Amino acid sequence: MIAAFQQGNLLITLKTNHMTTIEKVLIGTVTGLVVGAVAGVLFAPEKGVDTRKKISKKGSDSIDDVKEMLNEMMSFFNDKGKIAQNEIKDAANNMKAEGENLKKEVKNAMN
Repeated sequence: MIAAFQQGNLLITLKTNHMTTIEKVLIGTVTGLVVGAVAGVLFAPEKGVDTRKKISKKGSDSIDDVKEMLNEMMSFFNDKGKIAQNEIKDAANNMKAEGENLKKEVKNAMN
């Protein structure tokens, strides 16, 4: 749903959508990482050089953590997709076999 309204000379457009659980988790994770990094900088009792090194290290670690989490999620969904695909194939084969049996029963009943 898109809503637009004007305030003075500024046109503001809002787009609302239904986020999935994965999107919410990712947004929450990234937000938490950013807030944690900012809080760490604000309350760090160290020299600027040391603080910048720590921020760089934490940022790199955070990026690695997000990449790992995304890889795990992709693997999870790939596995679920393969399972669903196999279940659909099995169901289709069962339906086909039942159809063939029904066809034979009808044919035998007609003779």
